[in-house]
Amino acid sequence: MNSYFTRAAGLDGQRGVHGYYHEAVATANWSNDMGEMMRNSLLLMALCCVSSVAMAQQPSTYDAATIARGQYLVYAGGCNDCHSPKIMTPQGPVVDESRLLSGHPADQKLPKIPAGLIGPNGYGAVTTNDLTAWTGAWGTSFAANLTPDPTGIGNWTVEMFIKSFRTGKYMGISRPILPPMPWNWYGHETDADLTAIFAYLKSLKPVKNLVPEALPPGATIRAAHASHGSRAAH
Repeated sequence: MNSYFTRAAGLDGQRGVHGYYHEAVATANWSNDMGEMMRNSLLLMALCCVSSVAMAQQPSTYDAATIARGQYLVYAGGCNDCHSPKIMTPQGPVVDESRLLSGHPADQKLPKIPAGLIGPNGYGAVTTNDLTAWTGAWGTSFAANLTPDPTGIGNWTVEMFIKSFRTGKYMGISRPILPPMPWNWYGHETDADLTAIFAYLKSLKPVKNLVPEALPPGATIRAAHASHGSRAAH
């Protein structure tokens, strides 16, 4: 699942439930019983709206067998190789279990790439030590946050998830998914298997980590550093 959805999922135009509704009900001062009844009715309607939105934002529940199947597919597919930050050890990088599948760390700076390293007579692509950022002819892409945090796939539906693998597009409708994500390989999986993967990802601990946007071909490392330090929520 070395996916490179290059923007964190589900932040476009999103705010918390209370951000939308905390001012929705005014504290009017009615002077008669009818006014009191109207106020109570409005309060009830607002509370119902908040409840409905909150329920819509909750991840769907899946049975244990589906989640276990998804975990098996994620581990067999090597998703942690690129999507999980690493801890450096004497034996090399190992997955940081506390940030499982949370994508390229937003505060991590990219190493300098020597001029001319990538090209027809050079390397096809290079990656960081933790395998969460890749640079090639397409530019620089960053492994997505796949946890159910709003900065990850917290606002995705299973339909969006499946469609992204069928179309090779972010959320199934937007920009192309960049290399090295082999979305076309995973796109051969059944709806049931992709649903199981989604179920497992939704069961993970949410990790807040707003992954940088992709950088175009030829972008400087300085621009990459700036993208880490001056990003606003999408």
